[in-house]
Parts: sequence; structure tokens; C-alpha cells
Amino acid sequence: LHEMKKRAPHKELIPALVFDESCNCSECFYMKRNTMEKLYLCMKYELPEIIIDEDLRLRALKPIEAMLDLSKSIK
Repeated sequence: LHEMKKRAPHKELIPALVFDESCNCSECFYMKRNTMEKLYLCMKYELPEIIIDEDLRLRALKPIEAMLDLSKSIK
């Protein structure tokens, strides 16, 4: 959040929810590797392309939809 606060001090930033001691997405080493520049380039050039099995995609879609439903209830 620190970098985002520096770039957009006028915005209200809400940290990711912490469900228990083992899950703290806002402190995740791997999540911290993402940057605004990397996100921008990924969206602009649609790279890297990731090809996965359709069954895996459908199974992975369930928790993503659950997270989106959870975010709707927070507003």
C-alpha cells in the first residue's frame, strides 16, 4: 500500500482482508513483487500469455467469483 499511497495520496486505500494468522495478502512476499508498472505493461501488451487446462480454469474461477461476491458485500 505504501507505493500506492505515495502515488495517490487523495485516494482511500483499503488493505486486503486478513482471514486468519496464515493468510495476510497485504503482507504477501509474492504480492509485493507486483508493481503498477508491471500491471500496466501486462494490461497494455497482454503479456505474459498463460495457457492452462480448461478444467483447471473452471476450478480456479470458483474462488475468484467467491472473492468478488465477498467484495460486493463489503461496500
